[in-house]
Amino acid sequence: MKAKAIVIMATRRQDQDLVTEVVSKHGVDKHSIVTSATDDKDWRGVVPSYGWHPWFSHQIYDDSDDIYHSAEGGAGKLTNEQKMAHYTSVLTPAPEDREFLLALPEALPLSNLLSDTRSRLEQHPLALVGEIGLDRGMRIPEAWLPGQANSRDNTLTPGGREGRKLSPYKVSMEHQKTILLAQLRLAGEMGRATSVHGVQCHGLLYETLRECWKGYERQSMSKRERKKVQQERKKDDTENAATAAAGDKIKTKTNLPYPPRICLHSYSGPAEQAKLYLASEVPAEIFFSFSLAINFSTSARDKTEEVIKLVPAEQILIESDLHIAGDRMDANLKGMAEKVCELKGWSVEEGVKQLRANWMRFVFGGSGEDRKA
Repeated sequence: MKAKAIVIMATRRQDQDLVTEVVSKHGVDKHSIVTSATDDKDWRGVVPSYGWHPWFSHQIYDDSDDIYHSAEGGAGKLTNEQKMAHYTSVLTPAPEDREFLLALPEALPLSNLLSDTRSRLEQHPLALVGEIGLDRGMRIPEAWLPGQANSRDNTLTPGGREGRKLSPYKVSMEHQKTILLAQLRLAGEMGRATSVHGVQCHGLLYETLRECWKGYERQSMSKRERKKVQQERKKDDTENAATAAAGDKIKTKTNLPYPPRICLHSYSGPAEQAKLYLASEVPAEIFFSFSLAINFSTSARDKTEEVIKLVPAEQILIESDLHIAGDRMDANLKGMAEKVCELKGWSVEEGVKQLRANWMRFVFGGSGEDRKA
């Protein structure tokens, strides 16, 4: 690929080990990425990201609830009755078909998800948290019918839809929010950047993120003060790159209740909603990412163009939002970069440098999390 580095996002239980396996073979370090623009070393690399996507959030149960303390079978395995009670409580409308409920995947304890993710983040200092978020429109697929699972395509990672029809059931927003908040707080504890998914629920997503940073808001700043912060950020970005190139550890604040850096991936909300994230009191550093696959494949492209023009240069990211690397991914990244340059009035060289600096700051950190409240 022409892209030097890509971030691979885990979304469900089957992804976690696969991401780790890929990174064990193709992972990169800060020094390689920082120096790649000035040397002739031909390398390609992967940055891992661990998370549980809202499409699969029903497969997690909140084991802090007393009703699950009597789970049998070890490792938090639920009885059949507990399993049915869990899925009935988190799916809407509540399913009444016992056979359907029992055919759904075994639910995992939230505490296990968090401890597993924490362990992976500790093992991989560059790892992000994601993809996590909220989705009001998704419906879970029908359960596997007898014999279907045995005839599935074994070249595909298990756990996906794989052509199954969609059921009428959605995951309640309350449950999605529980799973999201737990992962956001873990990202804050570990000081990791986070990729957040939001579909048909932009207001609720903003309120959920704001719930994390409540009490940590920064004081409102004047235009002059904001300009000074931006100038300091550029200076810190330069120092940050030098630190990484030297192989030194970049300091990142941890033990916060919110992630220090948040990417709203393939952002599809309106410009008015985006302005809420750009408010000076928001303590997290917010990035807006855009993709051809999502943002410019529907009638929402006009709304996306308005947001891209609105968002400050240092807060824009691009992505492929594809599940397969290679030529198509390169082409989508190139096309999205050109689209951003066109809308922002940048030359391609200027735009690529800006987007690269933004990606570096999002993944590795910079001045954003060090701004004083």
